[in-house]
Amino acid sequence: MIPVRGFEGRKVAVFGLARTGLTAARALILGGAEVALWDERPESRAAAQAEGLPLVDLSTADWSQFAALMLSPGVPLTHPKPHWTVEKAKAAGVEILGDIELFARTVNAAPEHKRPKIVAITGTNGKSTTTALIGHICAAAGRATRVGGNIGQGVLGLDDMHGGAVYVLELSSYQLDLTSSLKPDVSVLLNVTPDHLDRHGGMEGYVTAKRRVLLNQGKGDTAVIGVDDPWGQRICTEITAANRRTIVPISASKAMGRGVYVLQGVLYDATGERAVEVADLLRARSLPGRHNWQNAAAAYSAVKGLGLTAQEAVDGLMSFPGLAHRMEQVGQIGKVRFINDSKATNADAARQAMSSYPKFYWIAGGQPKAGGIESLTDLFPRIEKAYLVGEAQKEFAATLKGRAKVAECGTLRAATAEAYADAIASGQDAVVLLSPACASFDQFPDFEARGDAFRRAVNELAQPAAKGVRA
Repeated sequence: MIPVRGFEGRKVAVFGLARTGLTAARALILGGAEVALWDERPESRAAAQAEGLPLVDLSTADWSQFAALMLSPGVPLTHPKPHWTVEKAKAAGVEILGDIELFARTVNAAPEHKRPKIVAITGTNGKSTTTALIGHICAAAGRATRVGGNIGQGVLGLDDMHGGAVYVLELSSYQLDLTSSLKPDVSVLLNVTPDHLDRHGGMEGYVTAKRRVLLNQGKGDTAVIGVDDPWGQRICTEITAANRRTIVPISASKAMGRGVYVLQGVLYDATGERAVEVADLLRARSLPGRHNWQNAAAAYSAVKGLGLTAQEAVDGLMSFPGLAHRMEQVGQIGKVRFINDSKATNADAARQAMSSYPKFYWIAGGQPKAGGIESLTDLFPRIEKAYLVGEAQKEFAATLKGRAKVAECGTLRAATAEAYADAIASGQDAVVLLSPACASFDQFPDFEARGDAFRRAVNELAQPAAKGVRA
């Protein structure tokens, strides 16, 4: 764990007692701070109390005693409206920050020889795979690597820092909203498409949050920016004009005079005097599809920014084992393969998986995002049949009417069973694809739990199938 510095002997309010909040509380205590913890959910308070952490009802507390409010990223900061803890903190002049900011201040306060290297990754889609990929490449090259943030373990729960360590951090827009002093050695902005607009007050607010990953970079630092979408192009142009760091544009769809790009599966490095072919990504079994080519270009550029060689980068790309819940094959029964893409929490993310298969039985739905699935209409002809679940099923059924066969199944388990029955009845090689294009929060605590439920449903089907019984 990383002891938080800067709040020794001072009192910090912590609101939101899921993984991030509890980890931050422990790290603050380890660094010498006093903490006052609260959550509106009784079960979360009980978990903190069982650990011996001090609970204080922040709704009735004297806020003048607090040096800061450590706010969990899932709690609204500005939109749709500020949370009541935010309003109380502002009224009392109490600073509001998140766990990434606590980490940043701790790093900034460390002696120069003890400061680690930091790679910060954000983007609407692909950031978890890219984070894991960069971490894998660095570890395979012998670096002391810690991977966390919005993926896996909270940043403050990672092993304590030293001068030879590399921290590879996935950052969500929610986390970036609460971060002001992080100074990454390498920043990666993969792409920007509409998402979480209700939490940022619209697209401009969302873009502003994503851009914060580039906020404090200076001379000698590296900014890797995806330019396959208009927002990324604009940001790259603006950052290039500032001319304060090494900027590496990346693309998975076009050749560039300068940058790193992929054409027809071949990775090219054009950061030198000429474009050099460095890897055939069609040989990277865990990186299929154009979206993963962008992830690979970003990871290659990022690790080169840390000083790794091109060969170390390519070796890591080829040995990457993949990531759970991202186009992960969780089973095969006869001729039917089951693909878990639970991480696809919006239409643009679902497009990536849907584009990878010529035909598929599609499980979709959950808590819908703005715009629904209208942007996927060009892929509807690939759908053998759609099996809809959760809050979005009526909306999605209306969008798909007359364009694809639809079954409103309600639950993920029922959808999996019905999709398998139809797929096996076809007698053909088939793919059952869970790529929900929705958040999970109507039926599951997070996309990981949703993906795990899909895996269990597939395993249930496999058991009778293994005995020769029709599932």
